[in-house]
Amino acid sequence: MAASFAGLAAAVAAVSAFAADPSSAPRPTYELVDGMSAKSLYLLRCSGCHRVDGLGAPEAGVPPFPGSIGAIARDDGGRAYIMHVPGVAGSGLKDAQLAAVMNYVLDEWSADEAKPAARFTAEEVARLRATRVGNVVDYRRAMAARLAENGVVIADYPWP
Repeated sequence: MAASFAGLAAAVAAVSAFAADPSSAPRPTYELVDGMSAKSLYLLRCSGCHRVDGLGAPEAGVPPFPGSIGAIARDDGGRAYIMHVPGVAGSGLKDAQLAAVMNYVLDEWSADEAKPAARFTAEEVARLRATRVGNVVDYRRAMAARLAENGVVIADYPWP
């Protein structure tokens, strides 16, 4: 009985802490999308380039997520860019799966930022995938330059 009260007290304390400071909320759990978790989809479809730790391979032209992905996802043009990264565009993931993976990426590598990016939805993913961006390398460079003009610096992109 005492253990039950201790568990209840811990739950009440966690809810109270969240009410006082929403940033103290536990990380979201991901429901399964077509039988797979967002983390599993990330590991299978994205970690080959961006690595399990999200640090990418800058020497191979794959920028790290920490310090950049949140800023990119807070920008409308950045959100379109994300959907046209070759690995994303060619992933074969459905819109709902891709939204879940992108939200996992944001939760893992931008959750501590003061201004979080909006969560992706399947509907937004479908709309962004239909947006024409032309040459994705040129599009990213233009987006990065625009962000830099506003004082937002993102990871280098060493593509030729």
